[in-house]
Amino acid sequence: MADPIVAAIAFDGISPFHLSVPCLVFGEDRAALGLPRFDFRICAIESGPIHTEAGLTVTAPHGLGSLDGADIVIVPSWRDLEDPPPAFLVEALRRAHRNGALIVGLCLGTFAVAATGLLSGRRAATHWAYTEQLQALYPDMIVDPDVLYIDNGDVMTSAGVAAGLDCCIHIVRARYGAEAALRLARQIVLSPHRQGGQAQFIERPIAKTGNADRFTQALDTVRKTLGETHSLDSVADAAGLTRRTFTRRFQKSIGTSFGDWLIDQRVALAQRLLEATEKSMDTVAFEAGFGSATSLRQHFAARLRTSPAQYRREFSKNADQDSHAVPH
Repeated sequence: MADPIVAAIAFDGISPFHLSVPCLVFGEDRAALGLPRFDFRICAIESGPIHTEAGLTVTAPHGLGSLDGADIVIVPSWRDLEDPPPAFLVEALRRAHRNGALIVGLCLGTFAVAATGLLSGRRAATHWAYTEQLQALYPDMIVDPDVLYIDNGDVMTSAGVAAGLDCCIHIVRARYGAEAALRLARQIVLSPHRQGGQAQFIERPIAKTGNADRFTQALDTVRKTLGETHSLDSVADAAGLTRRTFTRRFQKSIGTSFGDWLIDQRVALAQRLLEATEKSMDTVAFEAGFGSATSLRQHFAARLRTSPAQYRREFSKNADQDSHAVPH
């Protein structure tokens, strides 16, 4: 049988890292390890050398005509999020899809795939910082800001940067089996299946209001004493407002409910404690105001799609030291 054809779209201004993601997974011959061999093609959307945003110049040996017969077509990124991709690229992707190719948008490449209409009425992922922009441009899609990738069967999309590797590993797993994906992940020193979603990577700045009035002071007090009990009524009273007025002002100023905001603040504190200390889960839960490790785990799963223990392994200041430690 002929090797599966995997085509990666390249364009002027592409990031070398984004282009390298499909190259790393599909562009090397690892048949000696029992892995599938691919007919990998970098396909430029325009003729001539490709100038990357890092200053490198790449010459792509193929054009969009090489998408014909492809089994997998990957758009690693996209360059202009406001303007739709050129009509000839959109049609090439649609034609490849009609011919049975899996269409994949990695990171901002989801914008180019969305322009084809193949994601209409379906879930999609992209870099968390651009989810609102993607949703505004294509309101008929369901943009999920939390997940690392989404597999719709014939169309896949991923979140930002490293999530593209997760997505490509998933393609190998889905098409060629878990053992092939595991061997490949070991070869490139990558987790075969990362836990959690991209919500755990989003920096969540503390919302502040304009004036240092009693409302602002009340919220500042809550932030400084997250380990204590804070009810809606007690905080409204500290702000000198009725429950109804406080709720209305909070929603207008912060953009969410007091209960959701309080949980977000406590999760953020727990994240910092897990990153910077070696305190036990019970202690972290108590200091962050969750009361128990069970409650901490429940809120981590709901907010970050991961567990406190997994988060500590990924983000602890000692994680790199631990991963290189030599056992005695």
